[in-house]
Amino acid sequence: MIPVPNGRPAREDLRELAEQSLLAHFADVCEGTIIVDGAANVVWMTDRYAHHLGIADPLASIGRPVEEVIPNSQMRQVIESGRPIMLDIMDFGQGAFVVTRLPLRDAAGQVVGAVGFMLYDDPRHLAPVFSRHQRLRADLAEAERKLAEARRTKYTFSSFVGIGPACSELKLAARRAARTTSSVLILGETGTGKELLAQAIHAASPRASGRFVAVNIAAVPETLLEAEFFGVAAGAYTGADRRGRVGKFKLADGGTLFLDEIGDMSLALQAKLLRTLQEHEFEAVGSNRLETVDVRVIAATSRNLEQMVAAGSFRADLYYRLNVITLKTPSLRDRPEDFSLLAEHLVDHICRHQGMPVHGITPAAIERLRLHDWPGNVRELSNVLERALLMSDAYLIDAVDLDRLMPAVSVPPAPGAASGGGMAEAVAQAEREAIQLALGQAHGNKAQAARLLGISRAALYEKIAVLGILTAA
Repeated sequence: MIPVPNGRPAREDLRELAEQSLLAHFADVCEGTIIVDGAANVVWMTDRYAHHLGIADPLASIGRPVEEVIPNSQMRQVIESGRPIMLDIMDFGQGAFVVTRLPLRDAAGQVVGAVGFMLYDDPRHLAPVFSRHQRLRADLAEAERKLAEARRTKYTFSSFVGIGPACSELKLAARRAARTTSSVLILGETGTGKELLAQAIHAASPRASGRFVAVNIAAVPETLLEAEFFGVAAGAYTGADRRGRVGKFKLADGGTLFLDEIGDMSLALQAKLLRTLQEHEFEAVGSNRLETVDVRVIAATSRNLEQMVAAGSFRADLYYRLNVITLKTPSLRDRPEDFSLLAEHLVDHICRHQGMPVHGITPAAIERLRLHDWPGNVRELSNVLERALLMSDAYLIDAVDLDRLMPAVSVPPAPGAASGGGMAEAVAQAEREAIQLALGQAHGNKAQAARLLGISRAALYEKIAVLGILTAA
């Protein structure tokens, strides 16, 4: 019995008690126990261990090298390395045992021997453990496969549908860009396929086997963007993940990082992004350790970055760093020759996605589509065609089906109104008048005005800025 001063055991006494109890407990529940000294000679063996080894008299093994008693023993290795072998399968004759081996140390911490426990006399007892381990490994492999699939590009240049001069020239320039490692800046209105083009460039580049990671800057709160880009160190702040979080730059290492709506980034974060692009290194939030990355950046925006640079809302040095190769996606109204091919492609895609029989579209419907201005471009066209397909029982979309969904065709301005600037000015004037009328009907409410016009609020804001329409604050 260990003395208990003042009713409480001393710390060292408690540790000694725990060690004795643990050894005794293991010796009782295991199939056998063996102890060797610092020279790997057997000093003690339980009767159960000797029975499994086929040794009639355990005392006859005392003092002998452990390898003479157990030829495949690793006890000497444990003594020499001072490291335990927590789980092992030891062959002996025609059988096999599941064992664990631990070093024994004196008060000075020196290894003075080792103890071995035979946990099971048949490795099949571990079958449930191995089975669960295999399931976990399979689940992990499947999760990694799905994540890799999600990071893989879905689009190639063939996905950018169009045969007109604008599309042909764009795809030719994009293919040239794919052969380089330079930064690419894609400009264009919303819905013109900027991300699709970015994915196509990545898929045709030498980095195609790497990841394609996309970040929509406009969709991430400003306060979280730095963590989204560069990650968070473990325990960086209260509530942070104890394991840390990997940022998009690290995820895209060796691949491509697509920064959508780059024009919405704050000046403070622009400076950090510029340093990462120049030095190819960054620090995670809450970390003081630099990490290096090899990432190609493709940026996109629907805003006029040159005007933003002039106004001081976008850094000129970052603009020049991103604007090595510039590509401009054409608006839908600048691609009249592509309407037929693009509409048929979208109808086919929508039908397959919805599980519907494949439908078609009449020439009259194609002409009706050409009469609309399409401020939302291909995204808006896809929306209109999907609604027409879901609201019609016919197997052909006709102009009548589209008339029910689309705004009425604007009456063209008087001939004299267009004489000063040609067709472009006439269209701009018609848009200006339509927006002013809608804003008046909506009493200045831009969201309601956008609904009246049949366009998105973002498209309305963009047109107000481009056309120079004065609105109430």
